[in-house]
Amino acid sequence: MVVLTLAQVLERAGISRYELAKRTGIQYQIIDKYYKNRIVRYDSYVLDRICDAVDCRIHDLIQYIPNK
Repeated sequence: MVVLTLAQVLERAGISRYELAKRTGIQYQIIDKYYKNRIVRYDSYVLDRICDAVDCRIHDLIQYIPNK
């Protein structure tokens, strides 16, 4: 299973979802879906904008948890 760790990344950076939406130019609703792991298909453009805005790498945002 693939999960996003955007909540943890934003907490460490001290940035709110609203602030991230402003920095990236991405709608708050989309940021909120990524934040709450309600995304089925990941958009590379969105992930790139998030990484750029928060100054992180893609592996900081995505975690793979093997099914047991």
